Amino acid sequence: MKALIIISILGVVAMMAEVFRFKKLLLPVVVIGLSAALTTLVMGWGTDIRYFNDMVYFDNYAIAFSGLIILITLLWLVMGGEYFTGDNKFSENAALILFTLTGAIAMVSFSDLTMFFIGLEILSISLYVLASSDKQNLLSNEAGLKYFLMGAFATGFLLFGIALIYGACGSFNLQVIGETLAKGSASPLFIQVGVLMILIGFLFKITAVPFHFWAPDVYEGAPTLVTTFMATVVKTAAFAAFYRLFSTCFMPFFEVWGPAVAVLSALTMLAGNILAVYQKSFKRMLAYSSIAHAGYMLMAIATMSEVSAGSILLYTAAYSLGSLGAFSCLHAMGKKDGEEGIDAFNGLGKRQPLVAIFLIMTMFSLAGIPPVAGFFAKYYLFYGALTGGYTWLVLVAILSSLIGVFYYFRVIYAVLKDDTVESEGFKLDAGHVFLLLIAAVMSLVIGIFPSWIQSLLL
Repeated sequence: MKALIIISILGVVAMMAEVFRFKKLLLPVVVIGLSAALTTLVMGWGTDIRYFNDMVYFDNYAIAFSGLIILITLLWLVMGGEYFTGDNKFSENAALILFTLTGAIAMVSFSDLTMFFIGLEILSISLYVLASSDKQNLLSNEAGLKYFLMGAFATGFLLFGIALIYGACGSFNLQVIGETLAKGSASPLFIQVGVLMILIGFLFKITAVPFHFWAPDVYEGAPTLVTTFMATVVKTAAFAAFYRLFSTCFMPFFEVWGPAVAVLSALTMLAGNILAVYQKSFKRMLAYSSIAHAGYMLMAIATMSEVSAGSILLYTAAYSLGSLGAFSCLHAMGKKDGEEGIDAFNGLGKRQPLVAIFLIMTMFSLAGIPPVAGFFAKYYLFYGALTGGYTWLVLVAILSSLIGVFYYFRVIYAVLKDDTVESEGFKLDAGHVFLLLIAAVMSLVIGIFPSWIQSLLL
């Protein structure tokens, strides 16, 4: 809870930075504050405390995902620090990033549907503004409007579902809802329709098929820094909230929604990977790749095995690190001439050999090739699906992964291509190289010791 308070205060401090003229100190203040928040989370491990009349519940699950989200944000600051130190046009973005982070932590620690909704709206409203923050770019304005409209649409479904669940159970508290449904005293029709509406709302948020269509345009139009934050922090928070709600409340109706989620998982994996193959823009390729990875993570929710929570934690960590590495290159490309095509990687291995090695490691992780983190993240998901009797889903996931390897290797091929014409291509500066190095090394370390993260939530 202290972490949530610290980050909320940081958001307010960021709003005041320009008024009181201490913006040059904002970045170190934010880094210190986030580090302090992370420390309080580590110290709270194993305490399982409920706050504010059981509105917020910081158990190990909430602490693990909150810690991961803060850690990702600290890494994101390596390239996103310009939001905190740049010129005046970025003054509001620093506060919005911190408020998004506040909403994300509220979403992983809620114990009441009202708290979940508050966290979701804090996160979403901040992101709507951030997505359209490049005011001179028409694509950014379109992304912000599209994200707002689709987000409002999804929120409507969520609210409708929450209202039906409240009508059936008479409470917003997760424990009370879970106990009521287990007793079978609530109206099954209200519950089933309510769960369906909430499921649709979540599918919009995590960009799962058939509610994925907005993601490529929003990812492409939003500033790269914002897209990176959406693909890492926001996706982690959305999946953590999804699992927390459905595993706590709706297990008595698992036979109704479990198979449906499994089918949607398969469709999302296939659609994301197949559509990514046809992309020439690296940013759109990552957007479709993000959709495919959402499909993999849905496997854990479709099976709800004993390893599901740890598998989602491991997968979101591996995916976030891989994405941070890939987006750091994309951000460096954009700084040079705005070029976002995969061809821009031509000759990178010749220009910056070490950078090429780090980028290849992150591509390996995203593709799920050993020995890096992405491979073992998929292994645990597949293991959970097999023990849950979803052999067909694992076969689809393997087929989908093979398709994914094709387009990730297109990037690797471009990097290793000996293209002398590209000698004037983009180069990563020290900050981007450092972030790529950290992402690659951490992916390798997690790949060597995957059980260290996986076992945290067993």
